[in-house]
Amino acid sequence: MAITYQFNKTSLQGLEKDLKMRQRTLPTLQSKETALRIEVKKAKKELDDLNQEVERRIRDYDQMIALWGEFDTSLIHVDDVRMSVKKIAGVRVPVLDEVVYSTKEFSLFSSPKWFADGFEQLKAIADVGIRQEFVQRKVELLEYARKKTTQKVNLFEKVQIPGYQDAIRKIKRFMEDEENLSKSSQKIVKGKREKEAREAEELRRKEVTV
Repeated sequence: MAITYQFNKTSLQGLEKDLKMRQRTLPTLQSKETALRIEVKKAKKELDDLNQEVERRIRDYDQMIALWGEFDTSLIHVDDVRMSVKKIAGVRVPVLDEVVYSTKEFSLFSSPKWFADGFEQLKAIADVGIRQEFVQRKVELLEYARKKTTQKVNLFEKVQIPGYQDAIRKIKRFMEDEENLSKSSQKIVKGKREKEAREAEELRRKEVTV
């Protein structure tokens, strides 16, 4: 962003006001960036743990693949995924509250004994898979906010604040030079007037003497 200014007192006051605002805001942005970095790290760790859990459950499922061929998957269905929104370091992220399932009745006598456990295993696989999606989205939102905050910190810290400080220095230097030049001019004019006054006084004296 190019900083536009003029070499006058009004422009100087405007730049000083903008500079102070950025200097006050920068620590808040830096704190937010630090908080977001911590939350991103925690969310990524949570996602890694979930990824490992998904892999483990898939392996367990694969080991029972022969049995799963007997299972009627229409007996269980995901009806609803209930969620809420939570603010983390100022960022709104979705939070999984509950996965609602519906199940159909089946005969315990005519079905394999492991069917009851099968229901729980399928729920567990679905639960962890859905949680994985939510945490993935949380990581993306937090990472995006962290990048935007880092960009703003860098903009303030490395571009705008030094730019405003430089502009203020140039205006002050110009105004000082202008003031010094004005004082020098006033001295020259004053000296010239004093010389003219002396010469006029000397001329008057000569006229009186004659």
